[in-house]
Amino acid sequence: MTRTQKTVFILVAVVALIMGLTVNKVLNDRGQLNPTELIDAGIILLPQSRSVPDVTMTNQDGQPVALDQLKGKWSLLFFGYTYCPDICPTTLAQLRQVKSELPKEALERLQVILVSVDPNRDTPNQLKQYLGYFDKDFVGVAGSIEDTQKLANALSIPFIPADTSKPGYTVDHSGNLAVVGPDGRQRGFIRAPFNNQKLAAQLPGLVKRD
Repeated sequence: MTRTQKTVFILVAVVALIMGLTVNKVLNDRGQLNPTELIDAGIILLPQSRSVPDVTMTNQDGQPVALDQLKGKWSLLFFGYTYCPDICPTTLAQLRQVKSELPKEALERLQVILVSVDPNRDTPNQLKQYLGYFDKDFVGVAGSIEDTQKLANALSIPFIPADTSKPGYTVDHSGNLAVVGPDGRQRGFIRAPFNNQKLAAQLPGLVKRD
């Protein structure tokens, strides 16, 4: 083998090595979440997941639901109430729109849960009727105000309990969502206000993970 042939051989080997490493990186990066794109969509993932408090609430069908047992699906928890004049109907309408743009595989791994911050008025029947206006698959739960505060504080989405003695009272609460993974642990937040298009683009990549 001449010197020229050796040089060509080495160059070919180097090029092949670089191409192999590049292809390997691309393959390994597939399915990886892009932090910048997630943040741009309002999705903030925690460095470490958090446990969800052991509280039991009642859903819109009158069945008990243990909030620390939210497993098997990704859950978006929204703390709101059915008599809310603005934030809640807007948020639920946006989530309905986002769901309509998701592929079937993502929908099967995702659930939206309204946690009532007004258990005084949000009975199972009230929750069921209200959520039916938006999406039949939305879940509504309500529990004692103490358990609700415990859950909200643990997920870092606090609210201010209302003075229920006042007629037509409102409840001050956040429009952010808590993101709970299929392992039943909090993985992060989705910040309000939402960008429907960006959320719909990022959620499929998030919910296909375990």
